[in-house]
Amino acid sequence: MSIISEAYAQTATTQAQIAEPNALLNLLPLILIFAVFYVFLIRPQQKKIKEHQEIINAIKRGDEVVTGGGIIGKVSKIEEGTNLAHVEIADGVIVRINKATIIDVIKNDKTEVKEPKAKTEKKSKKANS
Repeated sequence: MSIISEAYAQTATTQAQIAEPNALLNLLPLILIFAVFYVFLIRPQQKKIKEHQEIINAIKRGDEVVTGGGIIGKVSKIEEGTNLAHVEIADGVIVRINKATIIDVIKNDKTEVKEPKAKTEKKSKKANS
């Protein structure tokens, strides 16, 4: 009987010794998952929010914008000190909107909308044929 008791004692000590390094190794997958989420989800979303905020801050009178509801209009006035803009969606129809609902600026007064190079190359190839 003394042999069996010693065997139990030996397995108990080996499991205790093995459990200490595993505690650190058990946290490794969680750390890796967080790192993957940060790189692929959190960081790009923060970048997108920053770009959107820059677009909203750069809006000025005369810009054509697209709202979250899909309305396209021309900015006629921006209220200073508030987050509101007046957008003309038709002749004589002016709507007050929250600037945060503006998704994109179609074109500015000073810049023109440029086509991507791939599309212009395809068009020029078709025209030459």
